[in-house]
Amino acid sequence: MDENITRWRLILGQDANALGEVSLNEQQSLMDATLAALYDDTDGNGNGGGKRSAGLGNSAPNLAKWLTDVRSFFPPDVVSVIQTDAIERKGLTKLLFEPETLKNVKPNISMVGTLMALKDQIPAKSKDTARELVKEVVNEIMKRMEQDLRRAVTGALNKKAHTPIANFSSTDWKRTIQRNLKNYDTATKRIIPEKFYFFERTQKQKNWTVILDIDQSGSMCDSIIYSSVMGSIFASMPALDTHVVVFDTEITDLTEACRQDPVDMLFGVQLGGGTDINKSVAYCQTLIENPRKTMFILISDLYEGGVRSGLLRRLNEMHQDGVKVLVLLALSDSGRPDYDEKLGKEISKLGIACFACTPDRLPELVENALKGNDLKKFESKNNETIN
Repeated sequence: MDENITRWRLILGQDANALGEVSLNEQQSLMDATLAALYDDTDGNGNGGGKRSAGLGNSAPNLAKWLTDVRSFFPPDVVSVIQTDAIERKGLTKLLFEPETLKNVKPNISMVGTLMALKDQIPAKSKDTARELVKEVVNEIMKRMEQDLRRAVTGALNKKAHTPIANFSSTDWKRTIQRNLKNYDTATKRIIPEKFYFFERTQKQKNWTVILDIDQSGSMCDSIIYSSVMGSIFASMPALDTHVVVFDTEITDLTEACRQDPVDMLFGVQLGGGTDINKSVAYCQTLIENPRKTMFILISDLYEGGVRSGLLRRLNEMHQDGVKVLVLLALSDSGRPDYDEKLGKEISKLGIACFACTPDRLPELVENALKGNDLKKFESKNNETIN
C-alpha cells in the first residue's frame, strides 16, 4: 500500500492533497523534482503559473541536465513519453523539429548539449541542420584549442629527443649554452660553442599513448564536448596513439569516430544513465602497452556507482606502473566542478593530480604531464588542486 501511495504522490505532485503528507526518500525526491520541472505549474498549453520551476525555460544547460536526469530515473519507455512532453509543453518543438528555425539559432556549447540529449527525438528532416549547428561549435572550439595544444605536445616530446642534423630554427639554445659554458671566452665575454644541439622537427613514430576516459553523465555535458575535441586533436597528431572511451554503466570505445570526425563522436555519446567508473578504467587498462609512455586522463565528477575500492586500486596500479594519470573533475569554461569530494581526496592521496581545468589551461597541463613534472603542483586558473 505504501508503495502505491508513493507512486500516486509522484504522479500527482504537490496537488496530491488527499493523500496527506507523503514522505519521499532522496531518490524519490529527485524524481519528484524532475517531474515537477515539466508538469507542475502549467496549463494545458505549457504556460507556467509561477509556483515551482527547475529551469526548463530558456536555460539550455539546465535543460540538457534535466533531459539526462530523466534517463537516470525512469525506464526507456517512460523516458520517451516524458521527453516528447517536454518538447511539446516547453516550446522546443519549433526549435528542434523545424530546420528553418534551427538555422537561425546562434550555436553555443549549451545548445550542443541540448541537441546531444535530444538526438533520438530529432526528426530526419532536422538532423542535417542540427549536425551543422554542432559542427560550427566544434570548429570554434577546435580553433581555440588546437594550435596551443599541438604546440604543447610537440614541445614536450621534442625536448626529449635531439638530432645532429643542423637546423637553426630547431636549435636547442638552453641545452647548447649549458653544455658550452666551459667554452666561455673571458676576453670577448662570449661563449664559443664547441657543439650545437637541436630538437627533432618531426616525429617518425608514435611516442606516447593517450587514453581519454569520459564520463557520460548529464552534469558533465560541457566537459564531454571539450574532451571530444581534445581527443580529435590528439588523434590527428602522428606522435600520439589516441584512444577515446565514454562510459556510464556500459562502455563505448569511440576511438575510430575520434580519428574521423568529432561531430560523429559527439552524436555517439549517450548522455545520462548510471556511472561505473571502475568498469571503464578496467577496460582502459587493457589499452596500455608501455605504462611509462602512457597518459591516462579520466574526465569525471567521480560520483561512482561501481566499486569505489576497485577504482582506487586500479588508478593506483596505473600510477605505480608509471602511467601519467590525471583526473579532470571538469573541463569547462567555469572550472568549478560539482564532484564527489571524498573520492576526489582519496584519489589525490594516491599522488594523482585531481582538479578542474579550463580549456585555456589544458595545453599547460598536458605539457607538464608529458614532461614528467609534478602535477600535484599544477593549479588551474579557476580551481586549485585538491589537497
